[in-house]
Amino acid sequence: MNSRLDNLQSYPFQKLSALLADSKPNPALRPIPLHIGEPKHPTPEFIKRALVESLDGLAAYPATAGTEGLRNAIGRWLERRYGLERVDATTQVLPVNGSREALFAIAQAVIDLKRDPQPVVVSPNPFYQIYEGAALLAGAMPRYLNNVASRNYVSNFDELALDVWRKVQLMYVCSPGNPTGHVMSLEEWRSLFELADTHDFVIASDECYSEIYFEESQPPLGALEAAHKLGRSDFRNIIVFSSLSKRSNVPGMRSGFVAGDAAMLKKFLLYRTYQGSAMSPPVQSASVAAWQDEQHVVENRRLYREKFEAAVGILKPVLDVDMPDAAFYLWARTPVSDTEFARRLYEKEAVSVLPGSYLAREAQNMNPGENRVRIALVSSTAECEESAHRIARFTQSL
Repeated sequence: MNSRLDNLQSYPFQKLSALLADSKPNPALRPIPLHIGEPKHPTPEFIKRALVESLDGLAAYPATAGTEGLRNAIGRWLERRYGLERVDATTQVLPVNGSREALFAIAQAVIDLKRDPQPVVVSPNPFYQIYEGAALLAGAMPRYLNNVASRNYVSNFDELALDVWRKVQLMYVCSPGNPTGHVMSLEEWRSLFELADTHDFVIASDECYSEIYFEESQPPLGALEAAHKLGRSDFRNIIVFSSLSKRSNVPGMRSGFVAGDAAMLKKFLLYRTYQGSAMSPPVQSASVAAWQDEQHVVENRRLYREKFEAAVGILKPVLDVDMPDAAFYLWARTPVSDTEFARRLYEKEAVSVLPGSYLAREAQNMNPGENRVRIALVSSTAECEESAHRIARFTQSL
Protein backbone atom coordinates (compact mmCIF):
# COMPACT_ATOMS: atom_id res chain seq x y z
CA MET A 1 0.00 0.00 0.00
CA ASN A 2 1.02 3.61 -0.56
CA SER A 3 3.10 4.58 2.47
CA ARG A 4 1.69 8.12 2.26
CA LEU A 5 -1.59 6.75 3.60
CA ASP A 6 0.13 6.48 6.97
CA ASN A 7 0.34 10.28 7.11
CA LEU A 8 -3.44 10.74 7.09
CA GLN A 9 -5.12 11.69 10.35
CA SER A 10 -8.49 10.35 11.46
CA TYR A 11 -11.40 12.37 10.17
CA PRO A 12 -12.92 14.84 12.70
CA PHE A 13 -16.08 12.77 13.04
CA GLN A 14 -14.04 9.66 13.87
CA LYS A 15 -12.27 11.66 16.57
CA LEU A 16 -15.64 12.79 17.92
CA SER A 17 -16.91 9.21 17.99
CA ALA A 18 -13.84 8.23 20.00
CA LEU A 19 -14.34 11.17 22.37
CA LEU A 20 -17.96 10.17 23.02
CA ALA A 21 -17.40 6.39 23.03
CA ASP A 22 -17.80 6.07 26.79
CA SER A 23 -20.44 8.78 27.13
CA LYS A 24 -24.19 8.34 27.22
CA PRO A 25 -26.58 11.15 26.25
CA ASN A 26 -29.19 12.23 28.75
CA PRO A 27 -31.93 9.58 28.30
CA ALA A 28 -34.64 12.11 29.13
CA LEU A 29 -33.81 14.13 26.00
CA ARG A 30 -34.03 13.37 22.29
CA PRO A 31 -30.52 13.54 20.76
CA ILE A 32 -29.94 16.46 18.36
CA PRO A 33 -26.85 16.11 16.11
CA LEU A 34 -25.31 19.46 15.19
CA HIS A 35 -21.78 18.19 14.58
CA ILE A 36 -21.96 17.42 10.86
CA GLY A 37 -22.65 19.89 8.05
CA GLU A 38 -25.21 17.80 6.21
CA PRO A 39 -28.16 19.78 4.81
CA LYS A 40 -31.48 18.64 6.24
CA HIS A 41 -33.99 20.77 4.33
CA PRO A 42 -36.22 18.81 1.92
CA THR A 43 -35.01 18.35 -1.64
CA PRO A 44 -37.24 20.43 -3.96
CA GLU A 45 -39.83 18.33 -5.78
CA PHE A 46 -38.94 19.69 -9.22
CA ILE A 47 -35.37 18.39 -8.84
CA LYS A 48 -36.62 14.93 -7.87
CA ARG A 49 -38.99 14.92 -10.85
CA ALA A 50 -36.19 15.89 -13.23
CA LEU A 51 -34.08 13.04 -11.87
CA VAL A 52 -36.83 10.44 -12.25
CA GLU A 53 -37.85 11.63 -15.70
CA SER A 54 -34.26 11.19 -16.92
CA LEU A 55 -33.72 7.58 -15.84
CA ASP A 56 -33.53 6.43 -19.46
CA GLY A 57 -30.12 8.07 -19.48
CA LEU A 58 -28.81 5.15 -17.42
CA ALA A 59 -28.60 3.15 -20.64
CA ALA A 60 -25.61 5.16 -21.90
CA TYR A 61 -22.08 5.87 -20.70
CA PRO A 62 -21.74 9.55 -19.77
CA ALA A 63 -18.94 11.76 -21.03
CA THR A 64 -16.51 13.05 -18.41
CA ALA A 65 -16.96 16.60 -19.74
CA GLY A 66 -20.71 16.40 -19.13
CA THR A 67 -23.46 17.43 -21.50
CA GLU A 68 -23.47 20.74 -23.30
CA GLY A 69 -26.77 21.51 -21.57
CA LEU A 70 -25.30 21.11 -18.10
CA ARG A 71 -22.14 23.09 -18.86
CA ASN A 72 -24.25 25.89 -20.34
CA ALA A 73 -26.59 25.91 -17.34
CA ILE A 74 -23.60 26.28 -15.02
CA GLY A 75 -21.96 28.92 -17.23
CA ARG A 76 -25.09 31.04 -17.38
CA TRP A 77 -25.57 30.69 -13.60
CA LEU A 78 -22.02 31.93 -13.03
CA GLU A 79 -22.69 34.94 -15.25
CA ARG A 80 -25.94 35.80 -13.44
CA ARG A 81 -24.64 35.15 -9.94
CA TYR A 82 -21.29 36.95 -10.23
CA GLY A 83 -21.93 39.55 -12.91
CA LEU A 84 -19.43 37.97 -15.30
CA GLU A 85 -19.49 39.14 -18.90
CA ARG A 86 -18.96 35.74 -20.47
CA VAL A 87 -18.07 32.27 -19.29
CA ASP A 88 -17.06 29.84 -22.02
CA ALA A 89 -19.01 26.78 -20.94
CA THR A 90 -16.96 24.53 -23.24
CA THR A 91 -13.52 25.42 -21.89
CA GLN A 92 -14.07 27.12 -18.51
CA VAL A 93 -16.62 24.80 -16.88
CA LEU A 94 -16.42 21.13 -15.93
CA PRO A 95 -19.11 19.17 -14.01
CA VAL A 96 -17.86 17.05 -11.10
CA ASN A 97 -19.35 14.52 -8.70
CA GLY A 98 -19.57 16.94 -5.81
CA SER A 99 -16.92 19.43 -4.81
CA ARG A 100 -15.26 17.06 -2.33
CA GLU A 101 -13.83 14.60 -4.86
CA ALA A 102 -12.71 17.42 -7.14
CA LEU A 103 -10.98 19.26 -4.27
CA PHE A 104 -9.04 16.08 -3.63
CA ALA A 105 -8.33 15.37 -7.29
CA ILE A 106 -7.00 18.83 -8.10
CA ALA A 107 -3.95 18.32 -5.88
CA GLN A 108 -3.14 15.06 -7.66
CA ALA A 109 -3.33 16.87 -11.00
CA VAL A 110 -1.47 20.05 -10.00
CA ILE A 111 1.41 18.88 -7.79
CA ASP A 112 4.56 18.40 -9.86
CA LEU A 113 7.38 16.62 -8.05
CA LYS A 114 9.61 17.16 -11.07
CA ARG A 115 9.27 20.91 -10.63
CA ASP A 116 10.15 20.58 -6.93
CA PRO A 117 10.64 17.32 -5.01
CA GLN A 118 9.39 19.01 -1.83
CA PRO A 119 6.33 21.03 -2.90
CA VAL A 120 4.06 22.88 -0.48
CA VAL A 121 0.26 23.13 -0.37
CA VAL A 122 -1.18 25.96 1.75
CA SER A 123 -4.59 25.89 3.38
CA PRO A 124 -6.52 27.95 5.92
CA ASN A 125 -6.44 26.79 9.53
CA PRO A 126 -9.03 25.59 10.63
CA PHE A 127 -9.91 23.82 7.41
CA TYR A 128 -11.80 21.10 5.54
CA GLN A 129 -9.64 18.01 6.04
CA ILE A 130 -9.78 16.99 2.37
CA TYR A 131 -7.25 19.76 1.65
CA GLU A 132 -4.66 18.19 3.93
CA GLY A 133 -5.23 14.63 2.77
CA ALA A 134 -5.06 15.66 -0.88
CA ALA A 135 -1.74 17.40 -0.30
CA LEU A 136 -0.20 14.48 1.57
CA LEU A 137 -1.24 11.86 -0.98
CA ALA A 138 0.09 14.04 -3.80
CA GLY A 139 3.50 14.05 -2.10
CA ALA A 140 3.31 17.66 -0.88
CA MET A 141 3.83 19.23 2.54
CA PRO A 142 0.76 20.98 4.00
CA ARG A 143 1.33 24.39 5.55
CA TYR A 144 -1.32 26.41 7.35
CA LEU A 145 -2.44 30.03 7.70
CA ASN A 146 -4.22 30.65 10.99
CA ASN A 147 -7.66 32.25 10.72
CA VAL A 148 -8.39 33.80 14.12
CA ALA A 149 -11.08 36.08 15.51
CA SER A 150 -8.62 38.84 16.46
CA ARG A 151 -7.98 39.36 12.71
CA ASN A 152 -11.61 38.79 11.73
CA TYR A 153 -10.48 35.45 10.27
CA VAL A 154 -8.41 37.12 7.54
CA SER A 155 -5.32 35.14 6.52
CA ASN A 156 -1.96 36.75 7.23
CA PHE A 157 0.26 35.72 4.34
CA ASP A 158 3.34 36.91 6.23
CA GLU A 159 2.95 33.94 8.61
CA LEU A 160 4.83 31.88 6.04
CA ALA A 161 8.41 32.74 5.15
CA LEU A 162 9.47 33.66 1.62
CA ASP A 163 11.35 30.40 1.17
CA VAL A 164 8.08 28.54 1.90
CA TRP A 165 6.08 30.59 -0.60
CA ARG A 166 8.66 29.80 -3.27
CA LYS A 167 7.80 26.12 -2.91
CA VAL A 168 4.01 26.54 -2.97
CA GLN A 169 2.28 24.91 -5.95
CA LEU A 170 -1.31 24.95 -4.71
CA MET A 171 -3.29 27.00 -2.20
CA TYR A 172 -6.75 26.10 -0.94
CA VAL A 173 -9.06 28.88 0.17
CA CYS A 174 -12.62 28.55 1.45
CA SER A 175 -14.98 31.50 1.20
CA PRO A 176 -17.47 31.53 2.86
CA GLY A 177 -15.24 29.75 5.31
CA ASN A 178 -15.76 26.42 7.03
CA PRO A 179 -16.08 26.74 10.01
CA THR A 180 -15.61 30.50 10.51
CA GLY A 181 -18.16 31.76 7.97
CA HIS A 182 -15.72 34.49 6.85
CA VAL A 183 -16.18 35.90 3.34
CA MET A 184 -13.03 37.16 1.64
CA SER A 185 -13.02 40.82 0.58
CA LEU A 186 -11.84 42.18 -2.76
CA GLU A 187 -8.62 43.38 -1.13
CA GLU A 188 -7.93 39.91 0.27
CA TRP A 189 -8.40 38.47 -3.20
CA ARG A 190 -6.14 41.15 -4.71
CA SER A 191 -3.33 40.23 -2.30
CA LEU A 192 -3.78 36.52 -2.98
CA PHE A 193 -3.76 36.97 -6.77
CA GLU A 194 -0.54 39.00 -6.54
CA LEU A 195 1.03 36.30 -4.38
CA ALA A 196 0.01 33.59 -6.88
CA ASP A 197 1.48 35.62 -9.75
CA THR A 198 4.76 36.10 -7.88
CA HIS A 199 5.22 32.45 -6.93
CA ASP A 200 3.29 30.74 -9.75
CA PHE A 201 0.85 28.62 -7.79
CA VAL A 202 -2.74 27.53 -8.36
CA ILE A 203 -5.61 28.88 -6.25
CA ALA A 204 -8.31 26.29 -5.49
CA SER A 205 -11.30 28.27 -4.20
CA ASP A 206 -13.82 26.14 -2.31
CA GLU A 207 -17.14 28.00 -2.58
CA CYS A 208 -19.63 25.30 -1.66
CA TYR A 209 -21.32 27.61 0.90
CA SER A 210 -21.62 30.57 -1.47
CA GLU A 211 -25.43 30.48 -1.62
CA ILE A 212 -26.09 30.43 2.13
CA TYR A 213 -26.03 34.03 3.32
CA PHE A 214 -28.31 36.33 5.28
CA GLU A 215 -28.84 39.53 3.27
CA GLU A 216 -30.40 38.94 -0.15
CA SER A 217 -28.82 42.13 -1.44
CA GLN A 218 -25.30 41.13 -0.32
CA PRO A 219 -24.27 37.78 -1.83
CA PRO A 220 -20.70 36.72 -0.99
CA LEU A 221 -17.95 37.76 -3.36
CA GLY A 222 -16.49 34.82 -5.29
CA ALA A 223 -13.04 34.22 -6.75
CA LEU A 224 -14.11 34.58 -10.39
CA GLU A 225 -16.06 37.73 -9.58
CA ALA A 226 -13.06 39.19 -7.77
CA ALA A 227 -10.80 38.28 -10.69
CA HIS A 228 -13.18 39.93 -13.14
CA LYS A 229 -13.35 43.10 -11.03
CA LEU A 230 -9.54 43.20 -10.93
CA GLY A 231 -9.11 42.78 -14.69
CA ARG A 232 -8.21 39.08 -14.65
CA SER A 233 -11.04 37.82 -16.86
CA ASP A 234 -8.90 34.96 -18.15
CA PHE A 235 -9.09 33.60 -14.56
CA ARG A 236 -5.43 32.62 -14.74
CA ASN A 237 -4.27 30.30 -11.93
CA ILE A 238 -7.81 30.14 -10.48
CA ILE A 239 -10.15 27.15 -10.20
CA VAL A 240 -13.44 27.53 -8.32
CA PHE A 241 -15.26 24.57 -6.78
CA SER A 242 -19.00 24.72 -6.18
CA SER A 243 -21.81 22.32 -5.42
CA LEU A 244 -25.56 21.84 -5.37
CA SER A 245 -25.44 19.99 -2.04
CA LYS A 246 -25.96 22.99 0.23
CA ARG A 247 -27.55 25.32 -2.33
CA SER A 248 -30.30 22.92 -3.37
CA ASN A 249 -30.35 20.36 -0.52
CA VAL A 250 -29.23 17.44 -2.68
CA PRO A 251 -26.05 16.12 -0.98
CA GLY A 252 -26.90 12.61 -2.14
CA MET A 253 -26.82 13.64 -5.81
CA ARG A 254 -23.08 14.42 -5.60
CA SER A 255 -23.31 17.20 -8.15
CA GLY A 256 -21.00 20.18 -8.50
CA PHE A 257 -18.64 21.89 -10.88
CA VAL A 258 -15.21 23.42 -11.28
CA ALA A 259 -14.71 26.60 -13.30
CA GLY A 260 -11.91 29.00 -14.15
CA ASP A 261 -8.59 28.89 -16.00
CA ALA A 262 -9.30 27.15 -19.34
CA ALA A 263 -5.75 25.85 -19.80
CA MET A 264 -5.80 24.24 -16.37
CA LEU A 265 -9.26 22.75 -16.86
CA LYS A 266 -8.13 21.18 -20.14
CA LYS A 267 -5.45 19.26 -18.23
CA PHE A 268 -7.81 18.52 -15.35
CA LEU A 269 -10.33 17.03 -17.78
CA LEU A 270 -7.59 14.76 -19.13
CA TYR A 271 -6.80 13.63 -15.59
CA ARG A 272 -10.47 13.01 -14.82
CA THR A 273 -10.96 11.02 -18.00
CA TYR A 274 -8.48 8.48 -16.64
CA GLN A 275 -9.93 8.73 -13.13
CA GLY A 276 -13.35 7.58 -14.35
CA SER A 277 -15.39 10.32 -12.74
CA ALA A 278 -18.20 11.09 -15.19
CA MET A 279 -21.51 12.29 -13.73
CA SER A 280 -24.56 10.05 -14.12
CA PRO A 281 -26.90 11.26 -16.92
CA PRO A 282 -30.00 11.49 -14.68
CA VAL A 283 -28.00 13.51 -12.16
CA GLN A 284 -26.87 15.81 -14.95
CA SER A 285 -30.48 16.41 -16.02
CA ALA A 286 -31.59 17.12 -12.45
CA SER A 287 -28.60 19.44 -12.03
CA VAL A 288 -29.61 21.48 -15.08
CA ALA A 289 -33.02 22.04 -13.48
CA ALA A 290 -31.43 23.04 -10.17
CA TRP A 291 -28.93 25.53 -11.62
CA GLN A 292 -31.68 27.19 -13.65
CA ASP A 293 -33.95 27.91 -10.68
CA GLU A 294 -33.34 30.46 -7.90
CA GLN A 295 -36.68 30.49 -6.12
CA HIS A 296 -35.89 27.39 -4.08
CA VAL A 297 -32.49 28.84 -3.13
CA VAL A 298 -34.06 32.02 -1.81
CA GLU A 299 -36.43 29.92 0.31
CA ASN A 300 -33.49 27.84 1.54
CA ARG A 301 -31.75 31.02 2.71
CA ARG A 302 -34.91 32.20 4.45
CA LEU A 303 -34.98 29.02 6.54
CA TYR A 304 -31.33 29.41 7.53
CA ARG A 305 -31.79 33.08 8.36
CA GLU A 306 -34.73 32.19 10.60
CA LYS A 307 -32.69 29.56 12.45
CA PHE A 308 -29.61 31.73 12.89
CA GLU A 309 -31.55 34.70 14.20
CA ALA A 310 -33.25 32.49 16.78
CA ALA A 311 -30.15 30.54 17.83
CA VAL A 312 -27.83 33.53 18.12
CA GLY A 313 -30.44 35.42 20.12
CA ILE A 314 -30.62 32.53 22.60
CA LEU A 315 -26.88 31.81 22.81
CA LYS A 316 -25.25 35.23 22.72
CA PRO A 317 -26.14 36.24 26.30
CA VAL A 318 -24.24 33.22 27.67
CA LEU A 319 -21.73 32.19 24.98
CA ASP A 320 -19.12 34.04 22.93
CA VAL A 321 -20.73 33.65 19.50
CA ASP A 322 -21.60 35.94 16.60
CA MET A 323 -23.44 35.71 13.31
CA PRO A 324 -21.09 34.54 10.55
CA ASP A 325 -20.78 36.38 7.26
CA ALA A 326 -22.31 33.33 5.55
CA ALA A 327 -22.53 29.48 5.59
CA PHE A 328 -24.50 27.45 8.14
CA TYR A 329 -22.08 27.17 11.08
CA LEU A 330 -21.69 28.96 14.37
CA TRP A 331 -18.06 29.10 15.51
CA ALA A 332 -18.47 29.54 19.25
CA ARG A 333 -15.81 30.11 21.90
CA THR A 334 -16.12 27.75 24.85
CA PRO A 335 -15.56 28.60 28.53
CA VAL A 336 -13.76 25.24 28.98
CA SER A 337 -11.72 23.17 26.54
CA ASP A 338 -13.55 22.41 23.32
CA THR A 339 -13.36 18.64 23.84
CA GLU A 340 -14.64 18.86 27.42
CA PHE A 341 -17.44 21.18 26.31
CA ALA A 342 -18.50 18.80 23.52
CA ARG A 343 -18.39 15.69 25.72
CA ARG A 344 -20.24 17.17 28.69
CA LEU A 345 -22.83 18.87 26.48
CA TYR A 346 -23.57 15.51 24.87
CA GLU A 347 -23.91 13.80 28.25
CA LYS A 348 -26.08 16.46 29.89
CA GLU A 349 -28.13 17.83 26.98
CA ALA A 350 -27.90 15.15 24.23
CA VAL A 351 -26.60 17.73 21.72
CA SER A 352 -23.51 16.85 19.69
CA VAL A 353 -21.18 19.58 18.39
CA LEU A 354 -17.72 19.30 16.85
CA PRO A 355 -14.62 20.35 18.84
CA GLY A 356 -12.79 23.07 16.94
CA SER A 357 -9.37 21.60 17.62
CA TYR A 358 -10.36 18.61 15.45
CA LEU A 359 -10.72 20.98 12.49
CA ALA A 360 -7.30 22.62 12.86
CA ARG A 361 -3.61 21.87 13.31
CA GLU A 362 -0.87 23.29 15.48
CA ALA A 363 0.75 26.03 13.39
CA GLN A 364 2.75 29.10 14.36
CA ASN A 365 2.65 27.89 17.99
CA MET A 366 -1.12 27.64 18.25
CA ASN A 367 -4.15 25.58 17.31
CA PRO A 368 -6.74 28.16 16.20
CA GLY A 369 -9.57 25.72 16.79
CA GLU A 370 -8.86 25.21 20.48
CA ASN A 371 -11.60 26.35 22.85
CA ARG A 372 -14.11 26.63 20.02
CA VAL A 373 -16.86 24.35 18.76
CA ARG A 374 -18.55 24.19 15.38
CA ILE A 375 -22.34 24.14 15.58
CA ALA A 376 -24.06 23.20 12.32
CA LEU A 377 -27.55 24.72 12.20
CA VAL A 378 -28.83 22.20 9.69
CA SER A 379 -31.78 20.69 11.56
CA SER A 380 -35.30 22.11 11.56
CA THR A 381 -35.95 25.54 13.05
CA ALA A 382 -37.65 23.92 16.05
CA GLU A 383 -34.69 21.58 16.65
CA CYS A 384 -32.17 24.40 16.28
CA GLU A 385 -34.07 26.54 18.78
CA GLU A 386 -34.37 23.62 21.19
CA SER A 387 -30.66 22.81 20.88
CA ALA A 388 -29.76 26.47 21.44
CA HIS A 389 -31.78 26.51 24.66
CA ARG A 390 -30.03 23.30 25.77
CA ILE A 391 -26.56 24.68 24.94
CA ALA A 392 -27.39 27.91 26.79
CA ARG A 393 -28.62 25.97 29.82
CA PHE A 394 -25.50 23.81 29.81
CA THR A 395 -23.18 26.81 29.45
CA GLN A 396 -24.83 28.57 32.38
CA SER A 397 -24.26 25.45 34.51
CA LEU A 398 -20.49 25.48 34.00
